[in-house]
Amino acid sequence: MAQIYDAPKSDDAREAARELLTLRDFLRWAVSSFEAANLVYGHGAVDALDEAAFIVLEGLRLPVDRLDPFLDARLLPFERARLAALIEARIATRKPASYLVRKAYIRGVPFYVDERVIVPRSFIGELLMSEMFSPGDDTLVDALAVETALDLCTGSGALAILAARVFPNARIDAVELSPEAAEVAARNIKEHGEEERITLLQGDLFAPVKGRRYDLIITNPPYVDAQAMAQLPPEYAHEPAMALGSGEDGLDIVRRILEEAPHHLTHAGALICEIGRGRDLLEAEYPQLNLTWLDTQDSAGEVFFIRAADLR
Repeated sequence: MAQIYDAPKSDDAREAARELLTLRDFLRWAVSSFEAANLVYGHGAVDALDEAAFIVLEGLRLPVDRLDPFLDARLLPFERARLAALIEARIATRKPASYLVRKAYIRGVPFYVDERVIVPRSFIGELLMSEMFSPGDDTLVDALAVETALDLCTGSGALAILAARVFPNARIDAVELSPEAAEVAARNIKEHGEEERITLLQGDLFAPVKGRRYDLIITNPPYVDAQAMAQLPPEYAHEPAMALGSGEDGLDIVRRILEEAPHHLTHAGALICEIGRGRDLLEAEYPQLNLTWLDTQDSAGEVFFIRAADLR
């Protein structure tokens, strides 16, 4: 799946490669160009500046969280050509930047991505790295007590890999329906050195783990409703549709998870699930469930937590 953008094609991009000299120059040009093109964000960046900084820094193999030290660095001709080509491609293809540079980050942890998987961006990643999942009895989940964990709809494998970091005593199963996405997950698991602790399984939800129970199930399943699927911006339309859509109201797969999860949780186990903006629908349909909603800096009411005892 190699995809390299090293040579600009349009006259404007070739001129930029000739005339722009510093990282700051390319950052400014990218922001202006992205704004003029009315791009859509949400795959790790919130606006044109975020997207431009990511493309410029990742395109130059620089730390993506350290822009200021490099702003006035003069670039070599091949670096200028590469940045011009990447910025041009972001506009011409409307692909998320992560697909262009083959990299995405969750909480600073890098993952390989390409068009076989959605760009990993789950709020669960932020939650897992928070104090809610630290060692200790006064946390939501005692990280040291988790011995078995399951990541459903693993996609790129990002959440399974983060879980391996957070739960040092856990063996983790990661399940993915798409064979193509599973190939990406296998690559990431290998690159992160987690092949001994993470078992990758291909199949539909709980089917590959029949009879197994877990201390924690984490899942970021498809949850986009039919109307939103029909109106996806081009950036999102580049992602695999099966990883996004989940029936008329977006909750078809979440319902299946809620139905089957009790059979795969230990007595003291718990489920954490991202559902997007379906909170009102879910609470109306399942008033008997004691759902705890976990908010992040950028989300409210999009991730729920429930203990096994409240699912039975």
